[in-house]
Amino acid sequence: MAAWKDYGDWDKVMDAMRGVLVSTRIAPGADVSDDAVIGDGSSVWHLAQIREHARLGASCIVGRGVYVGAGVSLGDNCKVQNYALIYEPAVLGDGVFVGPAAVLTNDQYPRAINPDGTQKGVDDWRPVGVTVGRGAAIGARAVCVAPVVIGEWAMVAAGAVVTKDVPPYGIVAGVPARRIGWVGEAGVPLKCEGNHWVCPVTGTVYAEHDGLLQVTK
Repeated sequence: MAAWKDYGDWDKVMDAMRGVLVSTRIAPGADVSDDAVIGDGSSVWHLAQIREHARLGASCIVGRGVYVGAGVSLGDNCKVQNYALIYEPAVLGDGVFVGPAAVLTNDQYPRAINPDGTQKGVDDWRPVGVTVGRGAAIGARAVCVAPVVIGEWAMVAAGAVVTKDVPPYGIVAGVPARRIGWVGEAGVPLKCEGNHWVCPVTGTVYAEHDGLLQVTK
């Protein structure tokens, strides 16, 4: 029997094998459409379903039992926790966090049947999606009712029901969700210092103008 060294440079063989192994990780039992696009370094865990034409960016993590609808788009480095439901045509930016059992809806006026009693089909309603900006986080069991927009770096509290757009850096909580403060890119609530807001972790300073937050330095 030939030795491994007879097949060439062993280090190069191992590097090639590692490249294949870490490109994407699809767990047994996951249902990933052949028409879906899974970015390099992404992981899809047990019982997750990724529908046709969905797109996951690089280095995403999709937890157990997650549903990602047809045509849904996730940016790079997203993390979708167990049993979250993301219905089409949602669009998530880079670095978005979706907590366990959170739901991003797609039907403004849900009915199973038409007024005449016939079952609704694909042509009897128009799906609308939730848009989530870069770095935003959606807490466990939160519900985002389409077609809301969650701004960049915003944070939705666990259990909140979001029915209106959330501004960038806004923290919202409650049913229905209302803004209760501002949050920095480190995920920590900002502290008010005079006329400015300051991140206690990074030291970044923000100013509030007309209900929106802007980085000043």
